[in-house]
Amino acid sequence: QVQLVESGGGSVQAGGSLRLSCAASGFTYGPMCMGWFRQAPGKGREAIATICNRGRATYYADSVKGRFTISQDNAKSTLYLQMNTLKPEDAATYYCAARNLPYGDWDYWGQGTPVTVSS
Repeated sequence: QVQLVESGGGSVQAGGSLRLSCAASGFTYGPMCMGWFRQAPGKGREAIATICNRGRATYYADSVKGRFTISQDNAKSTLYLQMNTLKPEDAATYYCAARNLPYGDWDYWGQGTPVTVSS
């Protein structure tokens, strides 16, 4: 059974940094793509960073480009999101996701980890 477990969320002041982790288990061959999404209260879920094909392709939302970095350690089956220069508008619940194909719907989701940013 596939499981994605996020960790690393918390409270930080604006300008600070956090690193989120997502431990993946249960994959036979490993997902083609993994990604980070976030959802703030009253807003829809948005994709902020994805990584596919063992790092050969990455995507960043404009809102986080230059501040956030997605990476993965295949040996540890762990996905990371390094978040620097955090802003109050980055506050949200952050979710890890994975999919078996390079396109289409995301097949698996973690439970989410909250991030709060105080100004």
